[in-house]
Amino acid sequence: MSKQSLYAHLGAELQRLQQEGLYKRERYIESPQGPLIVVHGSTVINFCANNYLGLANDPQLVRACHEGLDSHGYGLSSVRFICGTQDIHKQLEKKIAQFFRKEDAILYISCFDANGGLFEPLLNDQDAILSDELNHASIIDGIRLCKAKRFRYKHNDMDDLRRVLQESQSCRYRLIFTDSVFSMDGDYANLPAICDLADEYQALVGIDDCHATGFCGATGRGAAEHLGVLDRIDIITSTLGKCLGGAAGGFTVGKAEVIDWLRNRSRPYLFSNAVPPPLVAASLKAFDLVEQSHSLRERVHQNAKIMRSGLEQAGFTLKPGNHPIIPVMLGEAALATKMAELLLAEGIYVIGFSYPVVPQGQARIRLQMSAAHTPEHIERALQAFIKVGRSLGVIS
Repeated sequence: MSKQSLYAHLGAELQRLQQEGLYKRERYIESPQGPLIVVHGSTVINFCANNYLGLANDPQLVRACHEGLDSHGYGLSSVRFICGTQDIHKQLEKKIAQFFRKEDAILYISCFDANGGLFEPLLNDQDAILSDELNHASIIDGIRLCKAKRFRYKHNDMDDLRRVLQESQSCRYRLIFTDSVFSMDGDYANLPAICDLADEYQALVGIDDCHATGFCGATGRGAAEHLGVLDRIDIITSTLGKCLGGAAGGFTVGKAEVIDWLRNRSRPYLFSNAVPPPLVAASLKAFDLVEQSHSLRERVHQNAKIMRSGLEQAGFTLKPGNHPIIPVMLGEAALATKMAELLLAEGIYVIGFSYPVVPQGQARIRLQMSAAHTPEHIERALQAFIKVGRSLGVIS
């Protein structure tokens, strides 16, 4: 078949996606990230950034970024093992390891790369990976690159995890890997029960902590701290691109032997440029801010509690939870897209999520609360949701 037939096929499929409300249309933000952003010339309240502590474009981080640019340059034009490692990269890795109370850490350009480079170096066809069925795409893709046997257990179902642990008992090493917080549902993995089963069946436990690092747990050390099992988790991957300033960068922490092996065998680390020095400098400051203050963590969780209560009282169907991710369940993709468009017209910036990001029939609008949201922001959002929800028949 000709290349023109491919282009025609893709065009027809894109048209179908548009008709079904599944087309992922990008909006353009004309301002820095924050609780208020400018979209198409209008200032709107942003409720769908991963800016949990409101640190994106925080003046202290911007200043640290400038200082890193001045002292260490813009970029390194190199991977880490050639000439891409500066003193500040090692400082940040040490700080991350100490933060999570692990032996060592390794930096990546994103957590997608951290997950993509984790499984293949550590495990082979004698081993097994046990993965929650709702794990993030980066975990799924990382597992696909690995020759280990794959076992998928039902979401947060400990009986089913026990089943796959029993089925995989003949394997050499077994790694249970799960999101610590599931980004579309806002629920926590049952890490205490997972650790108990891992102890019983002599398996390792790894988590992707992207939607918890910095703002969950008494000191911001993530979901494992929040659930009381930080010392029982063997491997943690997470990001610098969400709560910790919102720019870019990811990392893996764990035992020194694991991290050193990744430095020698992890392909995204070996074949991608080092994290740019200005981002490293800003990330060092971000960890300082997280460790110095509890008020931002308290505020984001209080904001989430107020927003969740208001939406429930208005009659919206929410996924249950106590995380700053609040999924408003709508079911149909076209309805989620339409509601997001009408909310934007009311000055509320949200996105409708549908298949393949979430399962068929479970389209939703995902609210993400920030410590930077004020009571006035929350009240305006609640009134807009009620107005639009009634106009579309979502609530009465």
